[in-house]
This record gives sequence, structure tokens and C-alpha cells, in this order.
Amino acid sequence: MIRVTVWNEYWHEKNNEDVAKIYPEGIHKAIAEFLGKEEDIEVRTATLDDPECGLTEEVLWNTDVLIWWGHCCHPMVPDEVAERVQNEVLKGMGMIFLHSAHHSKPFKRLMGTTCNLGWRESGDLERIWKINAGHPITQGIDHFFELEHEETYAEPFGIPEPDEVLFMGWFSGGELFRAGCTFHRENGRIFYFQPGHETFPTFYNENVQTVIKNAVRWAAPSFRSNILTCPFVEKANKE
Repeated sequence: MIRVTVWNEYWHEKNNEDVAKIYPEGIHKAIAEFLGKEEDIEVRTATLDDPECGLTEEVLWNTDVLIWWGHCCHPMVPDEVAERVQNEVLKGMGMIFLHSAHHSKPFKRLMGTTCNLGWRESGDLERIWKINAGHPITQGIDHFFELEHEETYAEPFGIPEPDEVLFMGWFSGGELFRAGCTFHRENGRIFYFQPGHETFPTFYNENVQTVIKNAVRWAAPSFRSNILTCPFVEKANKE
């Protein structure tokens, strides 16, 4: 079984009636619902209001893949929790960042850059093009799929050069965006996926669900270990 933890700040759903109508139990529960139907996936959820944001050392060590959705509460995540997540990714835990999680503390720590981008909230149509047909994450997706409404993201996107760009997003306003990117950080695999604004039912879309399910299986660790240190440095410190 692949052990997945879905993390969501869970603020909009409790403070915005329009969002609550779309995700009455929270975005995290909507994602957990479709993942939990898979025979090889076991799901738990965690939110900002849980003790230690629900991401204790024990929870993270028993998580193969962590999915992160965040938007307006990034500063409220304690630095020690962000560091804890970062370290588990370096050890081998898989990580999936969704939508505005590009500005989350763990993502920015793992990227080492601003992670800034262009955006406008106008509900444009988005067409998401599959540009790497052979990758495990793109399996089951046609040449493209469309989301009737989505928040517009636009290049330039201030991230390091991805290992692979799997999807490109085109918006009806003309903007382009690297909508699906992979990264490796030491032992950990990372996938960033752009769709998922809280005021649209993006996570009920079958194509979006397929991408996330594929990403969970891709990101699941084949190797997980404590971060290695240089033996020569350890020897010098002892001396």
C-alpha cells in the first residue's frame, strides 16, 4: 500500500460560502475521497489547525507521499514543520504540490528560489496539453483536456529548471504556464501541478484526478533513508 497524507490549510472552506458549496468537507477530503477508492492507496488527511499542522515526525515517517494544497495561510505554517517536511523529502518521501502551494514554505525550501509567477483571477478556460506522452504521470490523459474555469497562472515561473515538464497550460487570455513539472531532491521525487483554485470544482475533474493518482504512484519512494553525511567530515569533527 502507498501511504498518502493529504494536507490542506482548510481556511477558505470555513470562511467563504462559495468555496464551502464546492468543497463542503474541504479540498483535502475531496482529494482523499477519490484516492481512497484505489486498491493500492491508503489515505489520511491533515490541516493547518491540527497540532503541529498534523505533520508530526511519526506521521511523516509513515507517509510515502505527501500532497500539499495551500493558498493564503503560508506564513502560518511554522518553520520547524516546513523544515521537517523538507528533510523527509530529502530522505525519500514523495511530494506533490498543488496550485498555490508553489508559495508554500516546503516548496520554496526545496526549490531555493522565489517561486513567483504571473496570475489573475478571471475564471478563464484552461487547456492543459500533455507534452511528455511517455511519462508515468501522463498515462491515461489524451493530447489535452480542458477546465472550463481556472485561475490564470502565467510565465515567467521563478523555479529552477525542472527535470521534466509534463504539461503546459494555455489560458483563453493567451497566457502560457508550465502546468506540470517534476524535480528530484536527494532521495525524494517532487511533482508540481498547477490546476486547483478553490472557487472552481477542479478536483472533481476526472483528468485532474487521474494525474494526481498517477503522480502518487510515481512519487512513492523506492528508497528512503536518513540523509547521508560525508564520512571525512565526521572523522574530522571527532578529531
